Amino acid sequence: MRHLKAHRKLGRTTEHRISLLRNLATSLITAEKEYIITTVPKAKELRPFVEKVITLARRAENLTGDEAASGKVHLRRQASRFFHAGNSTFKREQSRFRGAKGATKDKIVRTAGVLAVQRLFDELGTRYKDRNGGYTRIIKLGRRSGDNAEMAVIELVDNPRELAAKK
Repeated sequence: MRHLKAHRKLGRTTEHRISLLRNLATSLITAEKEYIITTVPKAKELRPFVEKVITLARRAENLTGDEAASGKVHLRRQASRFFHAGNSTFKREQSRFRGAKGATKDKIVRTAGVLAVQRLFDELGTRYKDRNGGYTRIIKLGRRSGDNAEMAVIELVDNPRELAAKK
């Protein structure tokens, strides 16, 4: 029996579930419209996952004093655990001006996880600087026609689209 056991298993192994949550968190943070559509159980599991990482960015924004720089680096490293590691692959790019040997140039490709951490600390940390939690909202959409799964939108509150609608 699973009495008093925390979190949903979502029909996946632990590694697969963590990878799924990392991918969903990356999609939510890097999405232009700041929302994603998923099933209700996934959205409910994603909410505390994303709110913890946004809290880290908010804490970095509120740091002041002598140890602020090292504290921000530490919080960035803690937040990067919530996303897949970046810069592990290099993209081979053909040089436009090849030498006699046809030299290629290695170019670092920023992965979505690295971009998510950058956006999180540059933009979202300042947006939620004065907010004490409740950074996401779940809106139920109804059931999906293919498998009758209950769908939901999970979005970041106070997004630019929402603020423009209020004005």
